[in-house]
Amino acid sequence: MIVVAILMTLATLAISSVLRARHNANEMAAVASCRSIVTAAQNFYANSYPHTYPGDLLDLVEPTSNPPYIDSVLASGTKQGYTFTYALVNTESFTLNAAPTVSGKTGTRNFYSDETSLIRANSSGPAGASDPVIQ
Repeated sequence: MIVVAILMTLATLAISSVLRARHNANEMAAVASCRSIVTAAQNFYANSYPHTYPGDLLDLVEPTSNPPYIDSVLASGTKQGYTFTYALVNTESFTLNAAPTVSGKTGTRNFYSDETSLIRANSSGPAGASDPVIQ
């Protein structure tokens, strides 16, 4: 009985460590995806005439963009436990928000970026332009 209790405790610790590692990996992947989207939007802007940012994420993949700037999974708006919301503000600016699909499970922090390419984070709700920049 004592051996079973010890094994259960060790299993619980191992599972919680694996879940925390997955959580952290999802957040790091969300930051990388934000960087990819912002870079793609900047490239789209530089290569379009008249200069304008894409209307939505689907403008960054084929057939609208050839070659595509991002992969089709990211263009769908959901990737690796995060939902990405891109909005064109006007031809000169856009906003990008990334929120965990299941808050607390797939991620804790929300991310925000815009045409400045700075990525900001907020742990208590949707991130915005006034939140601290991540390092």
